[in-house]
Amino acid sequence: MHNWFECKARYTKIDDKSGKDKEVTEPYLVDALSFTEAETRLTKELEQMVSGEFVITNINKAKYTDVFFYEAGQFWYKCKVSYVDVDEKSGKEKKVSNMMLVMADTVKEAYERIEESLSEMIIPYDILSIVQSPLVDLFPYFKEEEKTEIPANLIPMSEFVEVD
Repeated sequence: MHNWFECKARYTKIDDKSGKDKEVTEPYLVDALSFTEAETRLTKELEQMVSGEFVITNINKAKYTDVFFYEAGQFWYKCKVSYVDVDEKSGKEKKVSNMMLVMADTVKEAYERIEESLSEMIIPYDILSIVQSPLVDLFPYFKEEEKTEIPANLIPMSEFVEVD
């Protein structure tokens, strides 16, 4: 399961229109276990992307239930999707709304991609809204990032316990 954090970073970049330096604050989405890890991961990413100094000004827990990546797509779109869920104990129906992100070039394409991504959902759902997100980039968590060097004074658990 993903834990998404929306982080804002302030830095100076060259304005595309005027060619002059401009201070901007831009949002990024980071998959992390904690606020501290989100800040650390974004700092590592921005060090490679931003020349000069930057400051991470804000970190908030984001409530996205799903993020749908597509190779082709320039923008992230926030999609509000609702469906009816049945409470197992009481048997009552309740309406559940989820926020999802999908990468696309247009609202129409975002709608089509959300439809495609949710095509295997058994229960009926409604797409209530699709809005272009201001997110600049998204940094998912990858297994390779787990690999850290083990200090010389410690012995790996794999030597004691069989790992699958």
